[in-house]
Amino acid sequence: MPKFYFRLTMALAVLLSLAAMTMAQGKAFDTSRMDKTVEACTDFFQYANGTWLKNTEIPSTESRWGTFNILADNNNAILKDILETAAKTEAAAGTDSQMIGDFYSSCMDEAAIEKAGAKPLKPYFKQIKAIKTVSDLQRQIAVMHNAGLPAVFSFGGGADLKNSTMVIVNAGQGGLTLPNRDYYTKDDEKSVETRQKFMEYMTNMFKNLGDKPEKAAANAKIVMDLQTRLANASLAQVDLRNPDNRYNKIPLADAQKITPDFSWEEYMKTRGVPAVSDFNIGQPAFFKEVNAMMKEVPLENWKTYLRFMTVNSAAPSLSKKFADENFNFFGKYLSGAKQQQPRWKTCVGAVNGNLGEALGEEYIKRAFKPEAKARMNELIDNLLAAMKVRVNGLEWMGDETKAQAQRKISTFKRKIGSSDNLRGYKGLTVDDKSYAGNVLRSREFQIRRNLEDINKPVDRTRWNFTPPTVNASYSGVNNDITFPAGILQPPFFNFEADDAINYGAIGGVIGHEISHGFDDSGSRFDADGNLKMWWTADDRKKFEERAACVVKQFSEYEVQPGLFINGKLTLGENIGDFAGLTVAYEGFKKSLEGKPRPADIDGFTPEQRFFLGWAQVWAGKYTPEAERLQVETNTHSLPRWRVNGPLSNMPEFAQAYGCKQGQPMVRSEMCQIW
Repeated sequence: MPKFYFRLTMALAVLLSLAAMTMAQGKAFDTSRMDKTVEACTDFFQYANGTWLKNTEIPSTESRWGTFNILADNNNAILKDILETAAKTEAAAGTDSQMIGDFYSSCMDEAAIEKAGAKPLKPYFKQIKAIKTVSDLQRQIAVMHNAGLPAVFSFGGGADLKNSTMVIVNAGQGGLTLPNRDYYTKDDEKSVETRQKFMEYMTNMFKNLGDKPEKAAANAKIVMDLQTRLANASLAQVDLRNPDNRYNKIPLADAQKITPDFSWEEYMKTRGVPAVSDFNIGQPAFFKEVNAMMKEVPLENWKTYLRFMTVNSAAPSLSKKFADENFNFFGKYLSGAKQQQPRWKTCVGAVNGNLGEALGEEYIKRAFKPEAKARMNELIDNLLAAMKVRVNGLEWMGDETKAQAQRKISTFKRKIGSSDNLRGYKGLTVDDKSYAGNVLRSREFQIRRNLEDINKPVDRTRWNFTPPTVNASYSGVNNDITFPAGILQPPFFNFEADDAINYGAIGGVIGHEISHGFDDSGSRFDADGNLKMWWTADDRKKFEERAACVVKQFSEYEVQPGLFINGKLTLGENIGDFAGLTVAYEGFKKSLEGKPRPADIDGFTPEQRFFLGWAQVWAGKYTPEAERLQVETNTHSLPRWRVNGPLSNMPEFAQAYGCKQGQPMVRSEMCQIW
């Protein structure tokens, strides 16, 4: 993206945020962030973070600002130093230092990027222009997929959901540019406006490619019509949460019957896919529509669509007019950011996204302590033990299902800090001459490596995160939880804080990820990571009744006038928060057994500090645009409800703060699952 730099005031705001965090590291909780004019039993999120919320401005380059962003900024400063050092170092070709240094240099070389314009895409535009038959079209789709340029559908190697030890071919719906199908199909005022803005964006992109205004506008309409047809054939995000709607493994011959006018054999041959006898064609109805479109949509319209998909995907790595246009729609309009990030931050993100393993190794050397891994293992052990106790104590679950749940808990695996099994980047060429060229070669390299995994056993040591990432995850097919080094720092994980804070903060995150194995989607996978109904019918019905309570609760939260959280879309994450925090609290209480009761700190009991630990990690502010985007596309609820939602279901919270029935933080009908 083009360069823009923080204003001085924003830079000072970031530094002050980091300084405040650092000052708080030696304490249980930074009480200066609280708003004690608000009752804890009325709005705990506001009580715990109200002064911080009042005094914090979202930087002009961001659409949201909070704990995650502050930690990511801290990590980025470390990564910047690593990359600037590598960029100045003469290193042998093919080494990690050479690749990360040259990738960063090419991204920072705005003069070269400006001079190149859209030239890096010229080979693809030439191929698209040469399309004369449907066979040519299908071949070009395959070529674009090999280059990491999205078009029509998704395709790649991944675990077989019903035989999770093997990598198979998976094909699924795709081909859209707006966040999901609803952006094309809903007819409310905001959706109509968004489609109009999207049309303007596409028109400007076509003009940037040299089309005259009238032709550019006509081309934008062609793309919109084609994508709308794909959207109408697509499943909604809520439907895709059901793994049954993502799995339909059939013989290749049967897949060909679904798309008689699209040759899978030729497509896979062009892509260099290993020979397969069957594959997972995730949404058959979508592919039936794609097949019809192969016959019904004029080739010239397809060529226009492929042109746009190519330039849209590559726009952030192209010259200023392309990158600016891309930011104006996705960054400004959809997300609410006012300015683009500083160039160095964009380039740090690009290197981390494309060469994350190489960059991450240097980050680990500087920022991750071995004792953090040992402490995390201890916390995970305690929470898994607490989860076992919770399952055994469930009155609504029968013994047969409990036994299967306990087996699943006993097979949980964990990944902490960074991967011990590095794959390297042998065969990838990176230079300091072309940023777009490096991005395209990196995508092609990663895609080729993915296809080479097909028909091989799943490598469960692989990581989906780079080490500096501020996040965590659960994998149903691996039955494992992952905590990158980037999140293992205050306020999530604080060696200086007492156990109450750590159990409420990183303990809540650990519990959240463990609980994903037992949410509405993760609970469909057994101990071996296979999509299999291991529940009795009666127990599953009881689970779904309890889950419906959570859906109803969150669906009633109004974020903006008329904009409500989607309780079905966010169900898995909400169960993760509620169940995870409950398990973390039990783990914390278990850790106190046989020890003297911890003293109050800053006037707060250990139990109260536990809940403050959870509340502080979710401190965050969003632009109105980012709030809407989150509600309409994201499986996570917004921060206020990630705090207040689960706590209002917990008698433990009510007891800790003396909350009474009738107060907002005590629900009259508490949801209970795990």
